[in-house]
Amino acid sequence: MSVHEKASNVSVGAGETAEMSMFRPPIVRSGTAALNRALFSKKVNLAAAALKDNKLISQYRPRLSAGKEILNVDRISPIQPHPDKALAEQGRKCLLLNPSVQPEAIDTWGPVLKDGVQKQELTVFPYELQLDYDYWNYRDIMLSILPEELHVEIPTGFNVAGHVAHLNLRDNYLPYKYLVAEIILDKNPQIKTVINKIDNVGSESEFRTFQYEVLAGPDDLNVQVAESNCIFEFDYAKVYWNSKLETEHRRLINIFQPGEVVCDVMAGIGPFAVPAGKKHVFVWANDKNPESFKCLEAAIKKNKVSLFVRPFCEDGRTFIHQAADSVLAASLAGEHATLIHKEKKQAPAQSNPSSKPKPPSPGDKKPAAAGKPRTTATTTREEHIPLPPTIAHFVMNLPASAIEFLSSYRGVYAGRERLFRPHTPARLPMVHVHCFSYKADDETPALDICERISREMGFEFRAAPMGDKAKEGEVGGEEEEEEEEEGVVRIHGVRDVAPAKSMYCASFRLPAAVAFAERG
Repeated sequence: MSVHEKASNVSVGAGETAEMSMFRPPIVRSGTAALNRALFSKKVNLAAAALKDNKLISQYRPRLSAGKEILNVDRISPIQPHPDKALAEQGRKCLLLNPSVQPEAIDTWGPVLKDGVQKQELTVFPYELQLDYDYWNYRDIMLSILPEELHVEIPTGFNVAGHVAHLNLRDNYLPYKYLVAEIILDKNPQIKTVINKIDNVGSESEFRTFQYEVLAGPDDLNVQVAESNCIFEFDYAKVYWNSKLETEHRRLINIFQPGEVVCDVMAGIGPFAVPAGKKHVFVWANDKNPESFKCLEAAIKKNKVSLFVRPFCEDGRTFIHQAADSVLAASLAGEHATLIHKEKKQAPAQSNPSSKPKPPSPGDKKPAAAGKPRTTATTTREEHIPLPPTIAHFVMNLPASAIEFLSSYRGVYAGRERLFRPHTPARLPMVHVHCFSYKADDETPALDICERISREMGFEFRAAPMGDKAKEGEVGGEEEEEEEEEGVVRIHGVRDVAPAKSMYCASFRLPAAVAFAERG
C-alpha cells in the first residue's frame, strides 16, 4: 500500500448504530492513483442460525424479522448457504442474525431464537460474512475514496444518453475524474462510455453542443434512447439531448390535445414533437442545427408519425411567422391526416340447403353448434382528422436565449382577427418559453422572468399568484377550466442547474395587441 493509500473502517455516522457501521466500506484515500478494488474487501463477524430442516425457513424468518432478530441490511439476503461446505452441498441453509446477537451470549438472543434453540430446530453459531467491492454501490465507494471536504456534492447527477454517461465535474473533483468514471462503469452495467463536458453549453455553441473528454470506455457517442414510447438515434456530440428533461417533456405533451397544432420552434431531435405526434397532435417542428434536423427526420420516420409531424430547418425567429402562415395555408387547402382502422368481424358460416349433413364418424371432433360464426372478415375504416387553421401552442425550449426570440411574435396573426374568438371558438396560442433565472423560493425568479418577457414583447406581463393551479404547470388542454387573464405568466420550475440557477418554463396566452400588430 502506497503512502497515499490507507484502508480502515469508516467511523460511525450521525444517526448510525455501531452495528450498522460494520457494513460501511473501508476508507480508501487513493488520490489520483488507479482504482484498487482489492482494498474494499471486508469481513463482518455475525451470528447465524442453522435450521434443522429448510422447510422451517418460512416459519422462522417472519418471526425473527418481527422480533428484529434477523439481519436487515440492504442488498444482503438473510438466507445464506450453510458455512459448512458438506452441509451446503446438501442444500442446507442458515439465517443471518442481527449484529447485536452474539453467538455465545444467550442474553443477547431474542425470544424467537431462544425458543427455536430450545426446540432443537435452530443452532446458533459464529458466521463470517465476506463483503467486497461488488457489494457497495457508487455512492458508498465515492464516500470511501473522496476526502471528507468533497462529500457535500458527490457527482451523482450525471446525464445518461443510451450507453453514455455525461458528467459536468466541478473543478475540485477534476483530480478524481478518472476514478469517478471507472466507478460509474463498474456500478452501471448499461454504461459503456463516460465523458466530461469541458465547456459551457449554450454560450460556446448556438446548437447547444459541447466539447468533451472521454474519461472511460470507447469514444463512441452514437446512441439510441427511448422516451415516451418513442425511439431516438443520434450522435450525442452533434445534437442536444438531456434525459433529465423527460418529466418536462411529458408535462407539456400531456397538455397538448389531439387535433391541435403545436409549433415547436427549437425542436432539437423531437422529444416534444415526436411523442405529441403519436397522440395525433399536429406539430410543425423546427431546429436550426442541420444534424438535429436530420435526426428529427429519422425519428419521425422510425416512430411512424409523419402524418402529424413536419420537420423544418430554419432560424427560429423567422420560423414563428412562417409556421403560422403555412399552417393556415395548409388548412385552407383541406390538408388532413387520414388514419386507417382495421376491424375484424366474425361472419356466420354459409350453409348449402340442398346438401345433407354428413353423419359424424367415431374419430371426428365435436361439430360446431348450428349458426356459430366460423370465419373472420377484416374491414377497414378511414378517420379524417382536419388540420386546424391556427396554432394552439408554441414551444421554445432554448433556455439560454429563447426569451430573446419573443419579439418575433409581433404581428404573427396580423389582419387575421377573424380566425379567433369571438368569430370562432379558437383562442390565441399559448407560448411556453423555457429560460434560466435565479434559484430562489421567493418571487425573485418570477419578477426577473416577467420583466424580460415584457421587455421583449413590448407588453406588460405579471406572474400568476402563488398557489394558482399553474404553479404545477397546468395550463391549456383539458386541465384548463377558465380563460387565462391576458398578461399573466404562469411559471413552472423545471430543474435546478447550478447552486444559484434554475430552469423554468413560462407559459402565457399571446396578447391580442402583440398577435394582431402590424408586421415590421
